[in-house]
Amino acid sequence: MIPLNRILSRPAGTWLKLSVVLMLGLGSSYAGSAYADADQNHIPLEQIQTLSQVFEIVKSNYVDPTSDKKLMTGAISGMVSALDPHSAYLTPKEFKEMQVVTDGKFGGLGIEVTGDHGVLKVVAPIDGTPAAKAGVEPGDLIVKIDGKALQGIGLQKTVDMMRGKPGTQVTLTILRPHQNQPIHLTLTRAIIKVQSVRSAMLAPDYGYIRISQFQENTGRKTRQAVEQLEKTAHGHLKGLILDLRNNPGGVLGAGVETADTFLNKGLIVYTKGRTPDSDMRFTAHGPDYLHGAPMIVLINGGSASAAEIVTGALKDDHRALVMGQRSFGKGSVQTVIPLSNGGALKLTTALYYTPAGCSIQSQGIVPNVEIQPANPQLRAMDEDLLKESELQGVLKAPDTCSKVKPQYTITAPASKPALVTAKTSSGSASEEAMEAASVLKPNLGKDYVLREALAILEKQAVPVDENGHSVQEVIPLSVASGQ
Repeated sequence: MIPLNRILSRPAGTWLKLSVVLMLGLGSSYAGSAYADADQNHIPLEQIQTLSQVFEIVKSNYVDPTSDKKLMTGAISGMVSALDPHSAYLTPKEFKEMQVVTDGKFGGLGIEVTGDHGVLKVVAPIDGTPAAKAGVEPGDLIVKIDGKALQGIGLQKTVDMMRGKPGTQVTLTILRPHQNQPIHLTLTRAIIKVQSVRSAMLAPDYGYIRISQFQENTGRKTRQAVEQLEKTAHGHLKGLILDLRNNPGGVLGAGVETADTFLNKGLIVYTKGRTPDSDMRFTAHGPDYLHGAPMIVLINGGSASAAEIVTGALKDDHRALVMGQRSFGKGSVQTVIPLSNGGALKLTTALYYTPAGCSIQSQGIVPNVEIQPANPQLRAMDEDLLKESELQGVLKAPDTCSKVKPQYTITAPASKPALVTAKTSSGSASEEAMEAASVLKPNLGKDYVLREALAILEKQAVPVDENGHSVQEVIPLSVASGQ
């Protein structure tokens, strides 16, 4: 997963400001200066001597002749990737490709992945893309691409393997929790044109907005969606559900704008790092386009980065009730530093905190109302979904909010998990997958979480777990953060 970055340059050994484009999840970001501490500028001569010695030994004795460029690229990549899962060295080609995925139109499969122990783990497929239509799910483990094992290849190179000319096919070999056999999915690459914001009326005077990822125009599109829903409701919505489930993140500025759409004032998010340049604060300016009408935000384990920032702001500022499962927990800032060779260094430099001072990193956002599957197998599958905290070398922020618990728990009705076998995205996807992708027609009959959220908005009683029993209770919409 390509996280929040800020782009810096370094002429003559000094960090200079380059840009003010901010993003999280999929692209380039903000500028800074005076990056390194003065007392950290010493040169570790002994370690450099060891590196030089290893370089010479490999160059002279390795069974196959290898180029200096390959050895040095490997050395740099290994050094940076040893820090944490999101720091990386980008070759000139990788750096160029990284900058083309934030405008809502790019080639590929429409899947957000992160590296872990040499393979790919799915954070979330993007609505309506080949990956979503083929049945790729959060938590899937991609072990082969076109029959080639991914162990040891590296995150960026495996992402490159999934990209290609639109219309060509790629086969993914997937391991899924609680399925004994590998799943083989053949997907057709496409130019991904993501409509990040979609909306509909769930019931008279009750609106629904689905954001699949955060692009440059998502904040504006969200405001337009609210205005259209208001118009449909003859000028007054009684409530709104904001669906951020399986939203892998995106542009930070769009996330801040989206949160600001529903706030009159208050802190949205802030960052803390080692240097003053790493510290930022984003506050709401208003107005609240929903005019104070109650809100519910839906999240799950596939909600990450910018989606977590929006959720944390609306929860901590007591603007919305959060419902679903704990989010992914991607809360670190990456600075993208262009290098003289045309490549770049992507380095973790700060962590994100919600208005209440809770670290998103490795913690995620805890919902006010937790939805727990009744089916033991489904519950086990939920527990097995990938979280940021499970990644190798992950940063773990000391956090006083780590013991936050949901105020309410609702047990979803028992149902059998769907079994997926080999299929292709070029054929017709399953009815369930197609309906999940079509957020313009949310299905209250099949989407239990959405149905219960609407009931809460309408101030109806819902089945809340209390002391091992289900009790019908009206959940208040103005709920404290529980911290």
